Amino acid sequence: MTYTEALNYIHSVSWRGSVPGLSRIQALCDAMGNPERDLRVVHVAGTNGKGSTVAYLSSVLHAAGYRVGSFTSPYVRTFNERIAIDGKPVTDYMLASATETVRAYADRMEDKPTEFELITAIGFEIFRRKKCDIVVLEVGLGGRFDSTNVVTKPLCSVITGIAMDHMQLLGDTLAKIAWEKAGIIKEGCPVVTAALAPEAERVIADEAAACHAPRTVVDPAAIRVASQSLDGIVLDYKTRKALTTSLIGLYQPRNIALVCETVDVLRGIGIAIPEDAVRRGIAETRWQARFELLARDPIVIYDGGHNEEGVRAAVDTVKAIFPGKVVLVSGVMRDKAYEKMVSILTEIADCAVTLTPDNPRALPAAEYAEVFRAHGIPAEPRDTVAAAVAAGVRAAKEKGEPLIILGSLYTYKDVYRLFK
Repeated sequence: MTYTEALNYIHSVSWRGSVPGLSRIQALCDAMGNPERDLRVVHVAGTNGKGSTVAYLSSVLHAAGYRVGSFTSPYVRTFNERIAIDGKPVTDYMLASATETVRAYADRMEDKPTEFELITAIGFEIFRRKKCDIVVLEVGLGGRFDSTNVVTKPLCSVITGIAMDHMQLLGDTLAKIAWEKAGIIKEGCPVVTAALAPEAERVIADEAAACHAPRTVVDPAAIRVASQSLDGIVLDYKTRKALTTSLIGLYQPRNIALVCETVDVLRGIGIAIPEDAVRRGIAETRWQARFELLARDPIVIYDGGHNEEGVRAAVDTVKAIFPGKVVLVSGVMRDKAYEKMVSILTEIADCAVTLTPDNPRALPAAEYAEVFRAHGIPAEPRDTVAAAVAAGVRAAKEKGEPLIILGSLYTYKDVYRLFK
């Protein structure tokens, strides 16, 4: 099987005729000899912050001398990013070879696995082949019925922020969404969580108690940001002083605090992680499309904020770094709370250029522009990503303002190409 054949096979799978649940992925893993049982896993769920948290943890564990597998979604430039070893995407050959192995089992199943279930099984197969010491495994959607949740005995479960997103699938309250995320908490396995809204906190606490899972919660009051600029952030968390990161989102200190607590929990169960590895791992972490600086003249920043909480975090970061208004380029999915997102963006927007992301769920650029105008922000739609970015760059130069591009990770690949 070639790499192209592997991708075509993975993407050919349809949800039609399937029902949510773990039965298919469990059957597939059983047929494969349960590769997930050979792995030591840190399982990460949450609405926002999962990707950055996985990146930090993977970098810290690699700095500590472990071979680390990481599993994330979605990819922003190449499919192989979803499955990485020591921070590097797997090779085309490895992906094709593992897909061929998994296909031999999947094709025999009467109830065929979904696309994400296939990708999860391929990840497990690769991590087993590469003999990873630890795998940092990101949930795809929710947690309780996500295909990654066939892992029954993680080293640790980690839950980042919980917010209103994917409500048509996960529920229309924070408590319902938290219940889905809490599904990754396992009997007797420690769980680390970010500071959560009381409604979500109660659900997580109850699930942890029911599972006899020791629980650790980040203390937001112990986070102190010493400095923040386009070059990075310096912060303290509890006894750890002057931690540095090149990731500049205002939300990154919270992610780093979550990582610090997770490191301490892992140490408590016998995973050796020197303090120097914590500092180096955090400092060396790179993560694309999260308030990423793409250019300096004019300043161009890309952020993957694509729901209400993500946009609020991006806007708060803009306010912390830049004194005035900014030019926006944005495209969103129709199933997001885009009117609420635009309401938040009015706090920083001088004007906006809208685009239609390359996705069937995308909101048309013209319709999105009308929402901005209804909120008093001048906005013009463009037919392509390149045209939208060009218009945004022109406006940023004319106004002497930064350009912020956000709203959907589906546009990152095309935007990145324009600058890199």
